[in-house]
Amino acid sequence: MKRIVLLAPDVETAEKITSELLANRIPEKHIHIIARDDVPLGELHEAGLAERSDLLPALRRGAAVGGATGLLAGLAAIAFPGIAVAGGAVLLATTLAGSAFGAWMSGMIGVSVPSHELKAYEKAVEAGQLLMMIDVPKARAEEITRLIRAHHPEADIKEVEYFPPPLPEIPDK
Repeated sequence: MKRIVLLAPDVETAEKITSELLANRIPEKHIHIIARDDVPLGELHEAGLAERSDLLPALRRGAAVGGATGLLAGLAAIAFPGIAVAGGAVLLATTLAGSAFGAWMSGMIGVSVPSHELKAYEKAVEAGQLLMMIDVPKARAEEITRLIRAHHPEADIKEVEYFPPPLPEIPDK
C-alpha cells in the first residue's frame, strides 16, 4: 500500500476529494483526516489513534527487539548444561513471548507519542488546513495522485510509503 498525504485548504475541498475517491473505489476506511479541534468535519472520516500516534511503528520495533531478546534468552537457557529442555520448543517459546511482550510494551508507549510523520504538518493544521491521508494500493497510487492533482491543484500532495499493520485486515462482510 501507499499512503498519499495531502493538505486540503478547507472542509469543502476535503469533501469533494473524498467524494471523488469514493467514486473511484477507495473505501472510506482508507481515507483519514486530521483537522484542528474546532473544525467540524461533518461526514468526513476522522483519523484514528493508529494514524495520529506512533503506535504501528512502535509495535513493529517492539516486536522485533522483543523477539531478538527472547531468542537470545532462549539460546542462553539451552546453553546451560544440566537443564533438560527441548531446545527448539524453548527457542520458539522465548522468541514468541519476547516478541509479544516487546510489542505490548512499545505499543503502550507509542500510543502516547504523536506520529513523527505528521509533525511536518502541525503548523498547516493549526492554520486551518485539513491533513488527508489516503491509503491506496501501490498499483493505483499514481492514478489517484493524478486524479487529485487534475481536479484540485490547490491540494499540496506528498506521497510516502505505507506499511500495513502487522496483523492481517479482516474483510468487511
